[in-house]
Amino acid sequence: MDDRAEPQERELRVGVVGVGQRADLATLANRPGLARVVSCADPSPRGQGDARRLFGADVTVRERYEEMLDDDLDAVFVLTPDDLHTQPALFFLEAGIAVFVEKPLAITLADCDALLSAAFRTRTRLYVGHNLRHLPMLRQVRALIDTGAIGRVRAVWCRHFVGHGGDFYFKDWHAERARTTGLLLQKGAHDLDVMHWLAGGYTRNVVAQGTLAVYGGNPRRAEQAPPEHERMPDWFDPEIWPPSKLRDLNPVIDVEDLSMMLGRLDNGVLTSYQQCHFTPDYWRNYTVIGDEGRLENFGDGIDGDPATIKVWNRHRSGFRDDADLVVPVAAAAEGLHGGADRSLVEEFLRFAAAGGPTETSPVAAREAVAAAAAATTSLRAHGTPVDVPALDPALLAYFDHHQAGPAPRPLGGHQAVAEAGRGAGGEARDPRP
Repeated sequence: MDDRAEPQERELRVGVVGVGQRADLATLANRPGLARVVSCADPSPRGQGDARRLFGADVTVRERYEEMLDDDLDAVFVLTPDDLHTQPALFFLEAGIAVFVEKPLAITLADCDALLSAAFRTRTRLYVGHNLRHLPMLRQVRALIDTGAIGRVRAVWCRHFVGHGGDFYFKDWHAERARTTGLLLQKGAHDLDVMHWLAGGYTRNVVAQGTLAVYGGNPRRAEQAPPEHERMPDWFDPEIWPPSKLRDLNPVIDVEDLSMMLGRLDNGVLTSYQQCHFTPDYWRNYTVIGDEGRLENFGDGIDGDPATIKVWNRHRSGFRDDADLVVPVAAAAEGLHGGADRSLVEEFLRFAAAGGPTETSPVAAREAVAAAAAATTSLRAHGTPVDVPALDPALLAYFDHHQAGPAPRPLGGHQAVAEAGRGAGGEARDPRP
């Protein structure tokens, strides 16, 4: 297969399915001469109004994503709630339209594999929005590993302090297993993808423990779930403390707010991931241990703040705050996850137009969901070890070659395409990765 990128011949016509909390991401696709958002679909009046506000009065606004086939699209962003990713993504893959799916790829392993299989069968380009691979701090961590600063990676640890977890994940659909599987998947897919990326392998076995420690016992529940058009900023109140005082929690809360998992990767690297949704602070701490040193970040730069990476790799000692190498990571000049979103969208547009290698990977996105789903099964079975199913080798080989193949095309006309996926567009409310 030829992995070389193809030259772009014209400005891409881009669509957006689900004009909600993450719709700002798609505004970065408006790049004169390269791409322009021309069509949006959302079932709510608020989403439709926001489409016109974000993308201009000339954008075509539709209630159903199936109608977007009439808008001559080259690429589409699927920014719906997580449990509504699969059907629109399948629909546009069948239509031969390059698809960006916000993370996580899906909330079940079966749906992830269905999406990869559809992209393979139709030769339509599939991209997943794991923007942390473009985060400046993590790119610096990866560069240090690649240059041998800590030798061969043997372990990766991540602690995720989700300081606004009550507001972000326990007042709407995120709190329900039926719509997320669990927060190890919904929130943790980002971190697991990063850990795989830094370790150079994929999880094949997990054990986990978790509990609903704080929010499950809170009696201050809303009478019903918030309407689909409402979004997290409508109810976010960072002044409430401690988390047990939060009000208007989702009527159904059956996901864990405290989770811990251990994994063994296919290359022998061991991983440890901890996630807590009631800490006072909100950031990620990664520790990577090699056979010749270790490194750790302080601050993550996601909100545009500076971060520091410290490396200990010269000799044994007690605690040394100064470390052997201190690498500052400057604050990003613009927001949207420290500039990672802009890099992510630029890469997708280039990939949709020309193909070629990408920093993100549909296989890696699938493996993050697979590890998280297995860990969720383990923790709900009181820590029973669970194996993570491997991907079909034919799919793995195809995506390893960057989805190179014949130019994408519709398979059977609009009617056949319309039968490939059903469902309404929606809103993605997750404000941070």
